[in-house]
Amino acid sequence: MVDLAGAADLGQEHIDVAAVLGQIVDDALASAAAEIGYPGATDLDHRAVMDRLGHRLWNNIGDPGDVGGVANTRVLERAVVAWVADLLAMPTNDRWGYVTTGGTEGNLAALYAARRRYRGARVFFSQAAHYSIPKLVRVLGAHGVLVRADERGEMDYDDLAAQLRRRRRSPAIVVATAGTTLTEAVDDTDRIRDLLAEHPARGHLHVDAALSGIPLALDGRLRLDDAAGIGSIAISGHKFFGTPVPCGVVLVRDNVRTRGKPIAYTGTSDTTISGSRCGLATALLWHSIAVQGREGHRWRAVRARELAAYAVEQITAVGWRAWRHDHAMTVVLDTPPAEVLDQHTLATDGAESHLICMPGITRTQIDAFVTDLAIAAHRPTVPRPRTPADPLRLTTTY
Repeated sequence: MVDLAGAADLGQEHIDVAAVLGQIVDDALASAAAEIGYPGATDLDHRAVMDRLGHRLWNNIGDPGDVGGVANTRVLERAVVAWVADLLAMPTNDRWGYVTTGGTEGNLAALYAARRRYRGARVFFSQAAHYSIPKLVRVLGAHGVLVRADERGEMDYDDLAAQLRRRRRSPAIVVATAGTTLTEAVDDTDRIRDLLAEHPARGHLHVDAALSGIPLALDGRLRLDDAAGIGSIAISGHKFFGTPVPCGVVLVRDNVRTRGKPIAYTGTSDTTISGSRCGLATALLWHSIAVQGREGHRWRAVRARELAAYAVEQITAVGWRAWRHDHAMTVVLDTPPAEVLDQHTLATDGAESHLICMPGITRTQIDAFVTDLAIAAHRPTVPRPRTPADPLRLTTTY
């Protein structure tokens, strides 16, 4: 066992690089079986890309449509953007997008475009929206409006309607979520579209679909055709697609985005948030799509949901509360005892936790978790000494 912090200290005269990297890999492998709480698919092998392209810089600076330059993968980026846009039924004459560093940059790019189109717009988002949304509202210097969500994580549309009425004179940018962080709830974009259509100052509907966008699109349950009224969407590449580096895709209606200025120094157009962009991430995302295709990814989603249904069945069978949305890979449960959380990596928010049956998670992992949960759940609580402020409570932890 290497003291990683000490071994990695760059102030040393001699650094054992192999030992440091080896320890990082060993630590990751040791915890892999217990990591069931965070949304990163692990079933795809990307070594074909890493072996061929991983030795040098691939910089997709500028717009995906730019030509020329060296050592870039923009041709793959254009293919990825077209595939995702086609999957979402986005009109071919009204689409633009690029490969991002992840969902947060995708949300930023879309909100930035919408803010430039709708000056002075208020940004409406639910209590269950990703933590990046209120942060991005602050970054953009916008006025944010928090909308209630129900107990299962879906936006409260009556509250949204009331909030819109209070701000009738201002354009509205509404952020819907397709796969909330804790429960994988999906906001009803048709209802939001109709509310925006009635809003006097009009506005823009953006969908943060980082978690569930691709599985829902594969089902035909998420579309960006003209009838949908959706102006932009952000998805993640390192979640369902399982790329080994963070990335994502943002799509924006071409009539919404602001055209970038040409940059003489680079010979490209400045249309993206990040400027220089990781061409290796684009290649990995392209590889995931090329190897599996639409049907392969559809079956990955089906199997993940089936495993989530199995997990709910097994957890509730041992007397522990658990549930999931019908479309979801996410299983929500009462937060397990501390000894279970010490053994299994779950995402926890107070009284609720979740595990995510992403492709790559197995029944063996679920069974191991359920076994440990059953043991801990039925272990009697050790009585504590009574104090005046602590009346006797005869309880057992279940």
